[in-house]
Amino acid sequence: MFKNLTERLSDIIKKMRREVRLTKDNTENMFREIRISLLEADVSLPVIKEFISNIRKKSIGKEILYSLTPGQSLVNLVQYELSHIMGANLDKKYFKLNLLPPFPSVILVVGLQGSGKTTSIGKLSKYLQKKKKKILTVSVDIYRPAAINQLKIVTLESGSDFFPSINTNNSVDIVNSALNYAKINNYDVLIIDTPGQVGIDKKMINEINLIYKIAQPVETLLIVDCMLGQDSLNHAKIFNNMLTLTGIILTKLDGDARGGAALSIQYIIKKPIKFIGISEKIYGLEKFDPIRMTNRILGMGDILSLINSAKENINKISSKKIESKNKEIFDLNDFKAQLIQMKKMGGLNVLIEKLPYYIQKKTNKHDIDKTEKQIKRIEGIINSMTLYERKKPDSIKAKRKKRIAAGAGVNVQEINQMLIQFKQMQNIMQKIKGNSIMKIIRNIKKYIS
Repeated sequence: MFKNLTERLSDIIKKMRREVRLTKDNTENMFREIRISLLEADVSLPVIKEFISNIRKKSIGKEILYSLTPGQSLVNLVQYELSHIMGANLDKKYFKLNLLPPFPSVILVVGLQGSGKTTSIGKLSKYLQKKKKKILTVSVDIYRPAAINQLKIVTLESGSDFFPSINTNNSVDIVNSALNYAKINNYDVLIIDTPGQVGIDKKMINEINLIYKIAQPVETLLIVDCMLGQDSLNHAKIFNNMLTLTGIILTKLDGDARGGAALSIQYIIKKPIKFIGISEKIYGLEKFDPIRMTNRILGMGDILSLINSAKENINKISSKKIESKNKEIFDLNDFKAQLIQMKKMGGLNVLIEKLPYYIQKKTNKHDIDKTEKQIKRIEGIINSMTLYERKKPDSIKAKRKKRIAAGAGVNVQEINQMLIQFKQMQNIMQKIKGNSIMKIIRNIKKYIS
């Protein structure tokens, strides 16, 4: 996420911190480097001008010039202004979903075809379900039957309910039927997937506006594909002028090395970013926080989001089962449970992206991807074992290894390697108090400071 921008800004931040005294020359050099970094990241020009203007004005103030650590004070100023560009000055309520009665609360999701609109609805359903909400989804994208089927798949994957679009070409009838069904069956939230096309045309906007009048949504969320750069900002401006938007979901941030759209969009259309898509997985949706995002962009990491993600995604019952063993026997069921918990947090790539940049630099993406594949294979191996073998790993000898290898589609050497890795994990878990991944994450600052 924002790899190129983070690399450049991290280097600039290091230089700033080393400055014992700020002069006109060294500050202007820093501002020029920041400007070039933002331009290369495809940040909107008005945003860059406003940002540089603000830090230039404030950097000549007494609190910066006469500070005991002027370089660090300038870093703090850059951090402050960058977070405000993304909405840190707004009240926190603007970043929350408005899910007030009467129920069902209706969320209208709009965006272009291919922006990740339908997938984001599945992720949003999963997110709200974790908040103990009863969710129903419906698609009115009557021109694309495949989109309706895709919504059904991601909805069922999220554990929510899907309302089948009735056999009609009338989106109004579909919305009315879904609303009535949601009311009768006491759903908390109804999420409507609107028509999506490759480009924005008047017919699509008119249809969405008609759906809006009938559904009376409490939230109208625009899906913005970060990979499109400046084009995504242009599309957002058009949607914003034609519809009553309440917020934005940024998608494909995990594949966006530049970050221009994320930095610019709130400033350009004056609507809050409510969520960000951080992976393709059903759990890959996070609440947006401008201050934490700024820290990630500047290479400072986002440990707080990591902890919150752990709290939200780790199954408390599963954690308690592992903790209750209290340093006794950590078996292969526990090993698999820890791997699943990590997957729910987005996998290794997402976890590492939230660490400070100096730690990220020590990791190799190829190695991480290889490890992710190995984790999947380990799951497959454990799934091929009997319950007895999972509880008693020492019972797995030559004959059992051959049978497990055949069932998992791997060779015996991989079984041996997995068992060695398990033994290593077993030793680590005996040394860590409570045998809980949550406790490791709570203490993560100790390991990176």
